[in-house]
Amino acid sequence: MKYVTGMANTRETAASRRSAVPQAPGVVPSAERGTRAHVARLIMEHGPVTAAALGERLGLTPAAVRRHLDNLLAEGMIEPRTARQRGQRGRGRPAKLFGITDAGRSAFEHAYDDLAGSALRFLADRLGGEAVTDFARSQVSALVARLTPIMREVPEDQRLRVLAEALSADGYAASASKTGTGGEQLCQHHCPVAHVAAEFPQLCEAETEAFGQLLGTPVQRLATIAHGDGICTTHVSPRSHVILSPQQRESKESGR
Repeated sequence: MKYVTGMANTRETAASRRSAVPQAPGVVPSAERGTRAHVARLIMEHGPVTAAALGERLGLTPAAVRRHLDNLLAEGMIEPRTARQRGQRGRGRPAKLFGITDAGRSAFEHAYDDLAGSALRFLADRLGGEAVTDFARSQVSALVARLTPIMREVPEDQRLRVLAEALSADGYAASASKTGTGGEQLCQHHCPVAHVAAEFPQLCEAETEAFGQLLGTPVQRLATIAHGDGICTTHVSPRSHVILSPQQRESKESGR
């Protein structure tokens, strides 16, 4: 979570100082390693993408993109996926997408994982688990403070889109979609502190609480990268399921 002070920012700085894709010294030129790392990062941050989309973003020829993708595939950093066809069927081949693997995501680990984990363990040992919970809530409060005024101004059915855009700006590659049950779903393809959150689930719990507060409706975390899932998935209940207090109903009816 980018709003966990010091964690994400220092992690991103560390990532820029070294290749995200480990290579044996002297085997691949540094410029080549840097471009390959950039390709891997784009795939991780933007979800499964096509070779053509990567080429456009990086200004690379199809042959150059294919070379980097082939190397990343051989190293197990990415994997091919088939795009779901929509609309007309049976015309041409479905587009091939490339998604990050668990090994690829692990390549973006940073040395500050250990420091952040040690700090939270120290906090838990000295003050107990509640102190970690308080810390997590205090950090995520920055997101709530930033978005609450915006949420008041946008229609309720646009709040999840606004939240997804804000998370994407923070490096989460988030997306919002409708579900067949009338609810919505928030997906985050990247979590900068996933390895720390695996040990301290309070970070994910505080984030989920913040989502519910900002969206004004019950939310449920279905999957997390910290627990080994491919993406963080949050179900957002339809707003018709929200039970208002008598005071809230009166305020809504009066338009206040």
